[in-house]
Amino acid sequence: MKKRLSDIGFTILEWLLSLTARLPFGVLYLLSDITFALLYHVVRYRRHLVQRNLTSSFPDATPKEIRRIRHRFYRNFSDYIFETVKLLHVSDEQMRSRMTFSGVDMCDSYLKQNRPVVCYFSHTGNWEWAPSITLWSTLVPGRDAEFCQIYRPLRNHRFDALMLRLRSRFGSVSLAKNMSFLDLMRYAKRGMPTITGFMSDQKPSHGDAGRVVHFLNHPTAMITGTETVARRLNAAVVYWDMQKPSRGHYHIDIRLITDQPKQLPEGAITDRYASLLAQTIRRRPDIWLWTHNRWKNPVNPPYQNHRNYQNL
Repeated sequence: MKKRLSDIGFTILEWLLSLTARLPFGVLYLLSDITFALLYHVVRYRRHLVQRNLTSSFPDATPKEIRRIRHRFYRNFSDYIFETVKLLHVSDEQMRSRMTFSGVDMCDSYLKQNRPVVCYFSHTGNWEWAPSITLWSTLVPGRDAEFCQIYRPLRNHRFDALMLRLRSRFGSVSLAKNMSFLDLMRYAKRGMPTITGFMSDQKPSHGDAGRVVHFLNHPTAMITGTETVARRLNAAVVYWDMQKPSRGHYHIDIRLITDQPKQLPEGAITDRYASLLAQTIRRRPDIWLWTHNRWKNPVNPPYQNHRNYQNL
């Protein structure tokens, strides 16, 4: 009985989301403004966590500057919610006008040489729109190359299926994190080049000791699995630098980290990513996902003596 009620509830939710996604962007942003007011002033969703993360990351900022960043973050977060729902009913033309890229030709060049490409990405801007890179590539997904993103399956199977549907809207493939390397190896054996996005700004998973860097005024263990995959595949490694020129418009500048990963010292790729991400966040701090409890388990001192510590 409980499962039946849950299924009915989720069916109603899907219907409501589909109806919402059919609304024009102007109406969606009006709904986003209302949602912002509720999240920020009424629910106060994770306000204490966001405040702590911001003040500890920017110790030189004034209280007024912190409030301004916090305020703009919640506005962006509300936009992200409705922009993601919009993926259920958005045209290719609308997406191309709102999510632009530079540097796709570089990735296409590597893929045409049958070189895999590993993309370092983060929870900045609207990361759910990033799979629309397929609209800018000269290659056909599934025929000339496979466009992939790594994801962590959700416990709710129906919600997981909905998110996979959104993320595959433009022809990309979602690879479950625990099987991703094997999946990428299978593509390589078939002679299918891959370009794969890794969200590498989260906490390292169990089994990943992480590489400790001084990131946003915190000793931070960064994920090293992305670098390991890049080395094993001998992939070209790029960074997706997300920008938000205006409301509802994003741009990703694809920047090369290295196309010879095996020639760099261990940890050098991770260090470079951490440095680039810090630059992105400092340039526009309100577009990063500050509701992540990124420093819940801080690195214990003396972290300077950690074998992987890097002060970036």
